[in-house]
Amino acid sequence: MKVSFSESALDDLDQVKQYYSDLGSPKVAEDFVTEIFARTEPLLDHPDIGRIVPEFNEEHIRELIHPPYRVVFLRSKRSVTVIRVWRSERVLTLEEG
Repeated sequence: MKVSFSESALDDLDQVKQYYSDLGSPKVAEDFVTEIFARTEPLLDHPDIGRIVPEFNEEHIRELIHPPYRVVFLRSKRSVTVIRVWRSERVLTLEEG
């Protein structure tokens, strides 16, 4: 099983990192990104962990919760792609394409 991050997920991480850095907390920013990557490591062996994203109710669209963020991923037979790192209180939308 392979785990990868989409461009949109990497952009989300960059935005979160910038947000915490702008608040004067670069260590928090670095730790957050490290924690998100660590949080997705179990997906290598257990791609079905996490819950089905309620907005879509599709078996292959799942999420891990890393408060206050949702780590949303697409699961296929051979890979997992993290597609968003999204604030929990925001309504989740997926980009076309």
